[in-house]
Amino acid sequence: MLERVTRWIGRLTAVVPVLLALAATAAAQPSVSAVRLGQHPDKTRFVMEIDEAPAYRIFTLPDPYRVVIDLPQVDWQVPEETLGKTNTGVVEALRFGLFAPGTSRVVLDAKSPVKVEQAFVLPPRGDFPHRLVVDLTHVSQSAFQKTSSRTIKSEKKLPTPGPRRRDAAPGSDGRPTVMIDAGHGGVDPGAVGVSGTREKDIVIDYARHLKEILESTGRYRVVMTRDKDIFLRLRHRVELAQQAQADLFISLHANTHSSGRIRGASVYTLSENSSDAEAAALATKENKADIIAGVDLNGQTEVVSQILIDLAQRETMNASKNFANMLVKELDGRVKLLNNTHRYAGFAVLKSPNVPSILFEIGYMSNPSEERQLRSNAHKQRVSAAIHDAVDRFFEWQEARNRL
Repeated sequence: MLERVTRWIGRLTAVVPVLLALAATAAAQPSVSAVRLGQHPDKTRFVMEIDEAPAYRIFTLPDPYRVVIDLPQVDWQVPEETLGKTNTGVVEALRFGLFAPGTSRVVLDAKSPVKVEQAFVLPPRGDFPHRLVVDLTHVSQSAFQKTSSRTIKSEKKLPTPGPRRRDAAPGSDGRPTVMIDAGHGGVDPGAVGVSGTREKDIVIDYARHLKEILESTGRYRVVMTRDKDIFLRLRHRVELAQQAQADLFISLHANTHSSGRIRGASVYTLSENSSDAEAAALATKENKADIIAGVDLNGQTEVVSQILIDLAQRETMNASKNFANMLVKELDGRVKLLNNTHRYAGFAVLKSPNVPSILFEIGYMSNPSEERQLRSNAHKQRVSAAIHDAVDRFFEWQEARNRL
């Protein structure tokens, strides 16, 4: 009991300075008084009224198509009914809120491929304050692909992200840290597909591409458990995540099945009681990877016992489940999914006591069609885009929860 009280006092001591800093920041925030969309003969126009000229960064995202507008942290004085479905021009819906400390975000969900024709700020006039104006037009998918990497920035620079909820890891710059774990490696090839494709090769390729996508946004610090063909003990992967003070752990795998007809992606979070017999069998197979290289973990009873005790930290497991659900939603419609896509199993690699963790089975290499798909750049890009969007949503959710 005394230890629990001490822990809570420590947490409060850490939280109070953050709350004071947030209060000071809120007092100085620009205020948004209105947002609206209008359909014109040649464009759809988004307008945001704000009491000072904002810095901004605007870019587009595919699958589904969206326009993202990043701003300094603002005070939203906008009715809640403004959120949600709008069905105006090329825009189906809009949402806004705090994305990260110091950064607010507007997301315009588009009905089809879209292009940002121009963005500018109008000075105050009459009863109107400053207005950020963004003009959008419908384009073909090929035209979208040509312009999707373009970012429109104001001359006025956005502030750097604010401090994280906890102390930053050594070498960190305050951004959330995402740990990407490419499964297997070295003497452990993992599963082998129908044409001889090795799981360890597929997942390192996906991991490198995902790292590149996340880093290109500038919003995340990305660390990989392995960036070469090397064997790593499962517990060591967990240790690496903890050493990096990771905020999220994503383990990538590819699957096989005795039936060559089964295909589809699945997402796993930790449970000592697997959600079904297949999940339990898969967890047993993956956990044996430590023994493949001659390392038997059965004797580490003290460490395992401590981990199991720490698993009582329900917050971490709940955060893992939330991210898994977000990822399933982002994957839906982009790639083939297994039924009951979010599953539970006792994967050793998910047993970090304080880092939200998921294991993502990208697909089945035992299915000839899906194996070919897994090797394609198009599929890799769709998967990376879905994970990237889920990561964005996860940290938006984390920041909103931290404000409570």
